[in-house]
Amino acid sequence: MSRRSSAGSRIGGWIASLAALSLVLAGCTGGDDDAPKSNFTVEDGRAAARKWVTTEFTPSTLSQAQQLAEMEWFIKAAAPYRGMQINVVSETLNTHQYESQVLAKAFTEITGIKVKHDLLQEGDVIEKLQTQIQGDKNIYDAYVNDSDLIGTHFRGDYVFPLSDYMAGEGRDVTSPTLDVGDFIGTSFTTGPDHKLYQLPDQQFANLYWFRYDWFTDPEIKRQFKAAYGYDLGVPVNWAAYEDIADFFSHKVNGNGTIDGKKVYGHMDYGRKDPSLGWRFTDAWLSMAGNGDPGIPNGLPVDDWGIRVDGCRPVGSSVSRGGDTNGPASVYALTKYIEWLKKYAPPEAAGMNFSEAGPVPAQGNVAQQVFWYTAFTADMTKKGLPVVNADGTPKWRMAPSPHGVYWKNGNKLGYQDAGSWTLLKNTPAKRRAAAWLYAQFVTAKTVSLKKSITGLTFIRDSDIRSDYFTQNSKNYGGLIEFYRSPARKQWTPTGTNVPDYPKLAQLWWPNVATAVTGETTPQESMDNLARQQDEILARLERRGYGGACAPKLNPEVDPRYWLDQPGAPVPKLADERGRPETIDYDKLLANWKAIG
Repeated sequence: MSRRSSAGSRIGGWIASLAALSLVLAGCTGGDDDAPKSNFTVEDGRAAARKWVTTEFTPSTLSQAQQLAEMEWFIKAAAPYRGMQINVVSETLNTHQYESQVLAKAFTEITGIKVKHDLLQEGDVIEKLQTQIQGDKNIYDAYVNDSDLIGTHFRGDYVFPLSDYMAGEGRDVTSPTLDVGDFIGTSFTTGPDHKLYQLPDQQFANLYWFRYDWFTDPEIKRQFKAAYGYDLGVPVNWAAYEDIADFFSHKVNGNGTIDGKKVYGHMDYGRKDPSLGWRFTDAWLSMAGNGDPGIPNGLPVDDWGIRVDGCRPVGSSVSRGGDTNGPASVYALTKYIEWLKKYAPPEAAGMNFSEAGPVPAQGNVAQQVFWYTAFTADMTKKGLPVVNADGTPKWRMAPSPHGVYWKNGNKLGYQDAGSWTLLKNTPAKRRAAAWLYAQFVTAKTVSLKKSITGLTFIRDSDIRSDYFTQNSKNYGGLIEFYRSPARKQWTPTGTNVPDYPKLAQLWWPNVATAVTGETTPQESMDNLARQQDEILARLERRGYGGACAPKLNPEVDPRYWLDQPGAPVPKLADERGRPETIDYDKLLANWKAIG
């Protein structure tokens, strides 16, 4: 999924797009005809490979000889498809812009296969995907779509599992240097049947963001300790985050100002808008502590509050064993609203995601409970109030704090993983040529340069490269995070969610009524849980997912499930707990020692 604004967004209302599946299919790629004649020669490809490896695909984790050997395989494997034009699509993320503008051209020059790599709003990508599935007519030969759809994909019969494809039909077009084990996100794209359904193309997490320069200022640290009795640092839990938000919004220098300017201890957004849903489906409830432990997602109850029996979703409501409207989820929504109103700039409540995104870069926000790392490049531009004269950031990123219901072993945040997906109704030759392109843009020859350009890592070898070791100071903790064991606690939506498009669209209208005060947080989550169960019931009647189709538990007194081990858990008498912080530099030292 990817998310977000100029760095890549869902802006554009994909929910509205889903309602428009009756649109006339346009731009179809046609049938599985023989490849047109081409004047391309192997020597043309080799000359192009030498040019690109020398001028663009540097630095790389491979030697130049290894890069040329990898490109030689692509040149030979592409022979049956030369002269074809393939059509692929992804959303408008910086990484995908690099692919569309640079890598597609390189692939064509090296292989002789032409590529039309379209960039659309995320909602439009989903609409095209859904239209191709339901209309059974090829529109694109491959899609980059969020791994959030893994629960939908593996239950359907329309995606060609990559495990099956690479071992069978696609054996001859699967690179021997693909090295699936080097990809850091394959657990996100693997179904309960242990098959790999999608290949990660870009990834980014949402992490805690804070003004390191303020947090390390001796006078500010003195004032904070005098007010709260403990050291200012990275908040480990929500109690500490709340104190820090209160301090910067109201107490620093006696009136919530730094250098004579009003500052705020929190940033968020609250406008009734589809982006409000991402704020929550992107793991806000898991940060609070709903659901059960389990990586990449809680089992049997996940971070959406959906319980499964084996692989069958059995309910969202507490009365069915779910946790969508349980005490932890209500606590999560309550804190979100409280912090938005008490500690964020007054205009934040009327903003959507894209409007709120640039605000921390303006220099008056002390911390943000989670912030998408896809914005790293935009937040490190010289001349910004949050960037030093030497180009290094005044800010840092760290693990997001967790709520009072959180337990060891729970996921702690969201990680987006836009991933290549092949459909069964794509003609075989077009699918093969598109698979070559998908491997090319993720190959070790190009992936380090792509990672430097977009900062959306997919390979462990890139993260641990000499380049990022030497330049880590420029990225505000991003490299250290991805090298640490902590990164495994940041995961996308998991396989408990059987129809992501339908279920995700329920979240923002229900959150919005709580923000405006039309409903209480409990009422909002009750409504959401009921509506999710209604969709699960429809999927059950359809039998969607076969042996993994939903099968709702009967409703019982919620107390029955609250008394059982695991999620949902009863309301805690103390929903604050003892605040805890950690020194950022000690945190980094711990990561380096472990990772």
